[in-house]
Amino acid sequence: MNAAGAIRPGDLGPGDLGNGTYRNPVLAADWSDPDVVRVGDDFYLTASSFGRAPGLPLLHSRDLVNWTLIGHALERLEPAESFAAPRHDCGVWAPSIRYHEGRFWIFWGDPDHGVFQVNSPDIRGPWSAPHLVKAGKGLIDACPLWDEERGEAYLVHAWAKSRSGVKNRLTGHRMSPDGRQLLDEGAVLVDADRLPGWFTLEGPKLYRHDGWFWIFAPAGGVEHGWQGAFRSRAFHGPYEERIVLEQGDTAVNGPHQGGWVRTPSGDDWFLHFQQRGAYGRVVHLQPLRWGTDGWPVIGDGGAPVDVHEKPALPPQPTSAPATDDDFPGGRHGRQWQWSANPRAGWTTSHAADGLRLACVRSADAHDLRLLPHVLTQRLPLTPCTVEVGLRLDGTAADARAGLAVLGDAFHWIGLARDGDGTARLVHRFAESVAERERDAEHPRPAPDGTARLRIDIADGARCRFSADTGDGFRPSGQVFAATPWRWVGALLGLFATAPAGRNGAGTALFTHFRITHDRPHP
Repeated sequence: MNAAGAIRPGDLGPGDLGNGTYRNPVLAADWSDPDVVRVGDDFYLTASSFGRAPGLPLLHSRDLVNWTLIGHALERLEPAESFAAPRHDCGVWAPSIRYHEGRFWIFWGDPDHGVFQVNSPDIRGPWSAPHLVKAGKGLIDACPLWDEERGEAYLVHAWAKSRSGVKNRLTGHRMSPDGRQLLDEGAVLVDADRLPGWFTLEGPKLYRHDGWFWIFAPAGGVEHGWQGAFRSRAFHGPYEERIVLEQGDTAVNGPHQGGWVRTPSGDDWFLHFQQRGAYGRVVHLQPLRWGTDGWPVIGDGGAPVDVHEKPALPPQPTSAPATDDDFPGGRHGRQWQWSANPRAGWTTSHAADGLRLACVRSADAHDLRLLPHVLTQRLPLTPCTVEVGLRLDGTAADARAGLAVLGDAFHWIGLARDGDGTARLVHRFAESVAERERDAEHPRPAPDGTARLRIDIADGARCRFSADTGDGFRPSGQVFAATPWRWVGALLGLFATAPAGRNGAGTALFTHFRITHDRPHP
């Protein structure tokens, strides 16, 4: 796939099978907690970005199957000082995207700080600075609703027990029409402790339909949960409940947490995630219809579909979010995110192609999980080969740079300088319980300080590392089964660093980043 997101011959496409049908997932990587909105003929999706920057990814589609990444709504996370270092499981949780009075709005809950919103008249920005709508601990998964019939605005959110001691309930507020403040202390709309068998109710999406207030909300946990729907004639309830999507006899575990959207012709669809271990939460598209009793029926009678007819929308080119990058003019593509809020000096601008990263000195150079200056992108779901070229220009002792698979445990392969200035190919790793990396293979010389780095990723996120330092690709170390963080899938990463010190440690140049897929969707 090229940097624009178009599919090259032989590459893996997204869910579009090219014959009027699609296969799930339609987004085969970690686009966690998706929400969607339609404006005219265009659909826009955002997802959780946790502690990475920029945050709030923005994806565009005209058929709900073929998607491209067009930008981000959040340049830096706030409060900035809280995200100067990696906080992989914190930050932006389960955002909601809406369009109201000529503006796009995105609300989200940060479990440590409260409910935020940003807005813009144009999906490509500029977006407003993050505004704290409600401060507090454990406020997550916020969603607004502007009730056009009554001229009122509302907000609903869930709770994170780890911060608040509260979970399994949804709280609702009246909100000012400008989306900047809440007008009451809030009331419990749904207490799932009172519903037999329901637990971990979260991720609410608030709608008006057919004279009802609707809350679509998942329950049951990330890996094995289900999708619920709640309805009431009044915002404050009481609400009736029903399970509207669950695994059933399918292989799709935990199908839930997403958003409902209607096409211009009036057809209804639901986008949701499925937890896939190290790959994170991949996105499925389900048909939705309204039953004769007025309740939504999602998928095939309440079970997720695998292959289905595409939405009845104009044909679109097959596309998926970009992965490849030639770093034109020294700049990286929008598919990359830093592990924390970026700082000046991490990249060095230049006129030629290739990404020049400074070997940033850090006392944490021995553990990539602690470094903010790691540039990351999502791990693809399907088997693939990842390659990138590297030249290590840093001459400081133990300056290093490489290609990594990051999660609760990590591996990386790349180049490092010995104390005498010799460049060597190194392959290092750290287990989830380890505080320092160690060698996965004996270092070997890299005579001219360059290498071509490769990771072959098989089913189960099993990663085989290899490198070419001038004599062809040679495998390195043992196969590594990638691991996720708590809520985040494993990530591919590029980095350059050096141990703490006073003087500059030089730079590393990355070129021709490529992901080549091996075969069609599983």
